[in-house]
Amino acid sequence: MLRLLSLSSAYPDENRPGMGNFVERQLRGLAERPGVEVEVVAPVGLPPFPLSLRPRYRLERTLPRAETIGGLRVHRPRFTILPYCGAGRADAMARALLPAMDEIRRRFAFDLILAEFFWPDGPAAMRLARRLGLPYAIKARGGDFERSAMHRSTRQLVLEAGTGAARLLAVSNTLRSAMVAAGLPADRIAVHHTGVDRAQFRLRDRAAAKTALKVHGPLLLNVGNLLPRKRQLLAIETLARIEGATLMIVGGGPDRKLLEARVRRLGLEHRVRMMGRVPQALLPFFYAAADVTLHTATMEGLANVWVESLACGTPVVATEAGGAREVIDRPEAGRVVASDPAAIAGAVGELLALAPVPAAVAASAAGYSWERNAAELEAHMRAAVAGAPLSPA
Repeated sequence: MLRLLSLSSAYPDENRPGMGNFVERQLRGLAERPGVEVEVVAPVGLPPFPLSLRPRYRLERTLPRAETIGGLRVHRPRFTILPYCGAGRADAMARALLPAMDEIRRRFAFDLILAEFFWPDGPAAMRLARRLGLPYAIKARGGDFERSAMHRSTRQLVLEAGTGAARLLAVSNTLRSAMVAAGLPADRIAVHHTGVDRAQFRLRDRAAAKTALKVHGPLLLNVGNLLPRKRQLLAIETLARIEGATLMIVGGGPDRKLLEARVRRLGLEHRVRMMGRVPQALLPFFYAAADVTLHTATMEGLANVWVESLACGTPVVATEAGGAREVIDRPEAGRVVASDPAAIAGAVGELLALAPVPAAVAASAAGYSWERNAAELEAHMRAAVAGAPLSPA
């Protein structure tokens, strides 16, 4: 029996089902495998009283201390976060979690800790695993490693945690190379691709999907949280260069007002639709309706958006980031271009003219599934527990 405790600083809850939903889906697939048990610790960071009473922390304050989501037991112990002390977040998390870890382990004798993000989860997992005398593993997903490894206040701690891990996982070959270049041991870093729910993200009738969304003409889609690093401004500026097209932006976040202001400035109010957050179950219908998905983020490992879009038969135009070229690896899958509206618009124009066959687009994502993701993750975690070396394959 493999018993794994996942430590994740982003995990879905009742109010935010999309937050870290890819972590939940990965762990659910792992727990469904025979001989594997999984529980989750999703710490809740709150500032000291009375700052914790601010409206922005209302959702965190009301989260249950423990609950079951998707068949997985999820623990939500609290820890204190201090303003302007981000570098101390991992230590604060580890100190606060020790009592909870001891209590969990008395009932659930887990064999190792898997940190789902490099920061702050990785260094916190290192502290906890050392205290408990257990191995630990860390998964790098993109910006969680690159930002923390580049920042002088967190770099040393991140490298210490990575060097001490029994296994390191990277979501793309490009990210693995960045980890090696930063000084982490290459013989412990495996590439572990994301999955996709092929029952949901599949080919559908594009014309019918467009009709349901009341769209006429070319439809461009952007999916992601509205944050500076996602750069939806690039998608809006690209639309201004493509006559007759509509852009749908799916996601919520602090940049919404900024994006709406740019839409008004460019006179695109009738061609840009801000859809807000959309339930995961409805996302496939947006992908199915789109002619092209735009992904303009500045920092990624291997974006779920790329794989989901391709599985639905919709090509992707992505800016250079992470493992984009590992996924968008053939003309039917789309283009990887410079972070420039003219270059993005040119690539979109090529794909609209080419109109690749959806089945050929979907074939480029054939190697991605949650079943494969879970099988590979189980193998990596069992090897980490056994102290086995990484297979040359």
